[in-house]
Amino acid sequence: MATNAIWTVIMEDKQIIKNTGAEAGTPYVIDDDSFWSQSKFSNIWAIQYGTTTTSDEVEHKDGSPHTAYDGNVHGSFKDFITKWDVAHLAQLQSDWDNNNVVDPQETAEQKINRLGARPTSYSS
Repeated sequence: MATNAIWTVIMEDKQIIKNTGAEAGTPYVIDDDSFWSQSKFSNIWAIQYGTTTTSDEVEHKDGSPHTAYDGNVHGSFKDFITKWDVAHLAQLQSDWDNNNVVDPQETAEQKINRLGARPTSYSS
């Protein structure tokens, strides 16, 4: 399997990992059976997307040679990125929601001054 990928997808674990930028190494399990059970993914074990060796991006379950990720066959890779972005935004919001000063109890305005506004969007 190719190395130094921008994204890693592990189909069996329903996991998408961003490998670059400030969030490098951040994995999210995407609990969406209807997404993962699509027939176009039935023979894929893992994907290392955005490598320098694109012909080695897709690892197949049946042992057939690795191939390049083909958007015409597997759909846009952006679908995986969007799923990761949604999960990451939810994590950022949860982190913000749970980052509270209790003693003394801070006001909403103080929290915004300390942390900035609550995240409302995220795009890789």
